[in-house]
Amino acid sequence: MSLRAPLSPSLGINRDLDRWIRIALDGTVHVFTGKVELGQGLRTAIARIAAEELDVSLERVVVHTADTAEGPVELPTVGSLSVEHSGGAVRQAAAEARRLLLEAAATRVGAPVAELEVREGRVCVRGDVRGVDYAELQGGRPFAHEIDGETLPKSPAEYRIVGKPGPRIDLEGKLRGGAFLHDMRLPGMLFGRVVRPPNDAARLSAVDSDAVRRLPGVVAVVRDGRFLGVVAEREEQAEQARELLCRSCDWDVPALFAEADRDVIDWLCSQPCERYPVVAGTAAAEPVAPHADPPGAAATLAARYARPFVMHAAIGPSAGVALFEEGQLTVWSHSQGVALLRLALAEVLGLPHRAIRVAHADGPGCYGHNGADDAALDAALLARAVPGRPVLLQWTREDEHRWEPYGPAMCVDLRASLDSTGKIIDWSHETTSLTHVGRPIPGTDGSQLLAAWHLEAPRPRPEPRALLAHEVGIHRNAWPAYELPRVRVVKRLVKSRAFRTSSLRSLGAFANVFAIESFMDELATAAGIDPVELRLRHLEDPRARAVIEAAGRCAGWRRASDGRRGQGFAFARYENSKAYAATVVEVAVSGDGAIRLERAVIAADAGQVVDPSGLVNQLEGGFLQAASWTLREEVRFDSRRISSTDWESYPILGFADVPEIETVVLDRPEEPCLGAGEAAQGPTPAAIANAVFHATGARLRRTPFTPERVRASLSSAD
Repeated sequence: MSLRAPLSPSLGINRDLDRWIRIALDGTVHVFTGKVELGQGLRTAIARIAAEELDVSLERVVVHTADTAEGPVELPTVGSLSVEHSGGAVRQAAAEARRLLLEAAATRVGAPVAELEVREGRVCVRGDVRGVDYAELQGGRPFAHEIDGETLPKSPAEYRIVGKPGPRIDLEGKLRGGAFLHDMRLPGMLFGRVVRPPNDAARLSAVDSDAVRRLPGVVAVVRDGRFLGVVAEREEQAEQARELLCRSCDWDVPALFAEADRDVIDWLCSQPCERYPVVAGTAAAEPVAPHADPPGAAATLAARYARPFVMHAAIGPSAGVALFEEGQLTVWSHSQGVALLRLALAEVLGLPHRAIRVAHADGPGCYGHNGADDAALDAALLARAVPGRPVLLQWTREDEHRWEPYGPAMCVDLRASLDSTGKIIDWSHETTSLTHVGRPIPGTDGSQLLAAWHLEAPRPRPEPRALLAHEVGIHRNAWPAYELPRVRVVKRLVKSRAFRTSSLRSLGAFANVFAIESFMDELATAAGIDPVELRLRHLEDPRARAVIEAAGRCAGWRRASDGRRGQGFAFARYENSKAYAATVVEVAVSGDGAIRLERAVIAADAGQVVDPSGLVNQLEGGFLQAASWTLREEVRFDSRRISSTDWESYPILGFADVPEIETVVLDRPEEPCLGAGEAAQGPTPAAIANAVFHATGARLRRTPFTPERVRASLSSAD
């Protein structure tokens, strides 16, 4: 009797094996996932898992990402869950497919299953040339089997692909060009652009579109309320038409940001808010208990940490392709959640969801909710005006910078007490922010899709609401990873809609871990204890301790400071349930306050490693993105509009700013895979801030760490 394997959550409504695995007539293995490729290497990881279980080469596997017309229905690609959930489902599906193929082969060759083996997709009798290929057994035919978990996947000791070095299967097309949604060319393709209001409250008082319609190549000018767009035969014609349409509009533009001259963090903390206690990572709709310092504490410290509004800042602007034909709408999008987008489009367009297909196509990586879903609706609105012809709609850089949902500003107030031995005996953490969740979720009152707000019959933006689930939004990683005797965590939701905000990589974890790990450094200084030692004194989890110790060893912790160079340390376990990561950063601080990253060491434990290079890419990419937020990025605005509209007004980290990075992975093949895509985000700003303190004695508690802020901190430290 076989032991039942634990089933991935992604198999809950996707038990049909044919949703996951199909064998083509030529023997190619087609693997389907409801998740999407964002540049995180999902296709490679899924292909490696399937190839391992089915005993075929990677070259024989084709991975199909999310498409509402076929494959499994999975939750959006968020939360670093793709390999953990979808990968686990593919592993189980492939294991059961292999068992069915072996049983069919046993009948074909007249030998028991126990005497069979698979050699590159060919089932053979051991020690015999007799055999039959997967294509002969199953090519072009359904398995017609429901996944039941009765077949155990392979043990890690049998792996020959998973966990071993290998190529990324998706890179060649991207490097050669033509792999992205923006490059898609369909028969009869038209090109579209949209014209946005100066701000969300602006009203269109007049528009003269006649001259635009007379331009060469213009097929349609679309107006629906405040939504304006053009469709043309060629892309440059669409761009020329958009520019003329912009000049032809008269807008009434009220002030949107009444306190634009006020410090954004002061503004945030002065706003009315809803307060919720958080216990062990879960928020509750209950009264918040007041905080009182414990009696007899040897020392009590308090500090405030903050980050501004930041962008996804995808290098390529958002895009969408749509075709409206015979009452059916097909949309190609780089959305992270095609199933939800399909339902959201149906609500705005007044179509039954069965009349809409949304298929994922690779686009600019963003790791969060950027303008992809909005561009899909834009494309659909334009395609509806030219039925029978596909429309490729691309945002401009200004569209992207001004209209994408931002990562919200955050403010974290910490207070903690130490006893005479340096033990932390009390911890209070209050975290304030706007909503981190603004994705298009159907069934709500209104729509989260941008163009829906501007239509003649608008679907307005829904009121933000508090999410009280485990480790979501504002309170993600607010609960400390350390063993502390008394912990108080409070979530404070500001419901202002002055800014459009939504999910950005790691959500609240970036600011919460920045605050926690910076404060741990401050507590260590107050107690006269090495910062790494203080962390280890408050940790019993052996995997957490191993990651911290590995980072320290690799970095040579802790070198002496010469007054301009320093080392900083930080640690977190993402969502306190996914990958562990510890980071050591070495910085040099110039006389004018500029910070140069010289070296970074990342140590991580993500459980079983599927693709070693892919995991390293994720960790190092996360570090660099977080370092860019930490050193450079901040959304600027005046009273009427966003003023960060290009790479000069919103600078990001460049190639010349990239330090030497060394990544140490603690592979644990017997443990489950743990999500690692966001593990490096939180430790990065704290490690940089702590390194600056080690170098100069100046504490940096607010990102970005501009030279002006560094100089001000140096002056106060003096």
